[in-house]
Amino acid sequence: MRYFNTEGRCKPEEHYMVCLDDRLREIKERFVDRKKYFVINKGRQYGKTTTLMALAEYLKKDYIVIFLDFQLMSAANFADEQTFSRKFIGQVERYFSRKQERMEGIDQEAFQALLSLKNGEKLSVDVLFDGLSRVCETAKKPIVLMVDEVDSASNNQVFLDFLAQLRGYYLNRDELPTFHSVILAGVYDIKNLKLKIRPESEHQYNSPWNIAANFDLDMDFSAGQIAGMLQEYEADHITGMNVEEVAGEIYQYTSGYPYLISLICKMIDETLQNVESYSGGQGVWSKAGVAEAVKMILKLKTPLFDSMVKQLSIYPELREGLEDILYRGKRILFSPAEKYINLGVMFGYLKEESGRAMVANRIFEMYLTDLFMSEESKTSDIYCFGQNNQPQFIKENRLDMDLVLEKFVEYFTDIYGDNDEKFVEAYGRKFFLLYLKPIINGTGNYYLEAQTRDASRTDVIVDYMGEQFVVELKIWRGNEYNERGEQQLAGYLDYYHLDRGYMLSFCFNKKKETGMRELRVGDKTIVEAVV
Repeated sequence: MRYFNTEGRCKPEEHYMVCLDDRLREIKERFVDRKKYFVINKGRQYGKTTTLMALAEYLKKDYIVIFLDFQLMSAANFADEQTFSRKFIGQVERYFSRKQERMEGIDQEAFQALLSLKNGEKLSVDVLFDGLSRVCETAKKPIVLMVDEVDSASNNQVFLDFLAQLRGYYLNRDELPTFHSVILAGVYDIKNLKLKIRPESEHQYNSPWNIAANFDLDMDFSAGQIAGMLQEYEADHITGMNVEEVAGEIYQYTSGYPYLISLICKMIDETLQNVESYSGGQGVWSKAGVAEAVKMILKLKTPLFDSMVKQLSIYPELREGLEDILYRGKRILFSPAEKYINLGVMFGYLKEESGRAMVANRIFEMYLTDLFMSEESKTSDIYCFGQNNQPQFIKENRLDMDLVLEKFVEYFTDIYGDNDEKFVEAYGRKFFLLYLKPIINGTGNYYLEAQTRDASRTDVIVDYMGEQFVVELKIWRGNEYNERGEQQLAGYLDYYHLDRGYMLSFCFNKKKETGMRELRVGDKTIVEAVV
């Protein structure tokens, strides 16, 4: 019986996975058939290895494929050109020895000549490429080279020399037989590989492999592709789930990030089935089940989240940019030339949407917000206030959102009411989120709605025991703007099928009246809190 896999390569005969046929066909036609050299650089656990191995199988009818993994080469293997070249030849030899069919089309004499180079006393990268060139020249089919985990070699000068040889043969391919196509895969883009070797700013982006084609293929999975995978699961398990609805909800949380999709499905299939409050079957495979799985995932210690924490520590400017987007509602113009945006996209934490830099998916937003909150909660008075008063906000297992806002207005006015506009614009949202977090922690979740977030307003979607609340956080910009915000909130309540919504306004008008009021907008009730 197949299962959802989150550890390593996925195989269709063993795991439930999205069908990759369309993606493989497009890579072949747009890149490999056109003799492109390119890099598949995506974030951790993005399915790069799964895609490469599936592509190797897909291409074998028309090409000879050499698939290598630099993760299997230790740092000592990059000590010098001779050591690297011997290890490289050894990997090629081992790859072909595993399956005899891989040797079909390879000229034995040229191949043995390549292997004999290992015994030479003056083996260098250029001698290695002479041998590889002869293998390519005598092969009966074009040869495609794939190298996975190139990050393992990214801080070695020998690897840059290897890239330079690839580039040289590519530019002289009419005279020097070489690989038909070359595919490198890893997190770091080739143009960033010199970051560790030559930290001086003028050298950071000088690529040793500037002949690489732009790999612009979308590696995210759509809601339709997720639904196709769930259809296969449903055919085996007959849960009665609404496949399209569940797939759409998974997509809303993941934006198609492959690992996160599999992790949600795995959590539902293997963990929620045993939770007493869920009866299994359709009860588990539902919007509520997806939300519960996400809540559990945010508490996990996973390699993906560990890597995120590490990168934020290494690149403080990336962390600052993420805080600007999440906390301060800044509209950040998407520009790959901006270092932290470039890093965020490379690691998979940021994406471009409507010309703006946005956090890549809702789960990352929730995890990062929780991370920032946990760090600040140690010294935050307003977090302690929410934590100490948490019991009064929960009545018969329901969250009293009216009281949550009422008490926040009182506390914020007393403690922060005398601060200037600049201070509140920068930290107002953060203080409310710090206040809300301990109140719903462990039972509820919240996330910031990306579509409505800007310098003036942010919608917080709170989910507590299956009940949803929409709270709009906004900076007061006058009565006309406020009325427009009320109309927008009413429309947003329609989307969530809710009759009651909340608006928290940070107002700097000296004649303002702080406190709570309730108003009707059409058939909706809006509770507005003003501080």
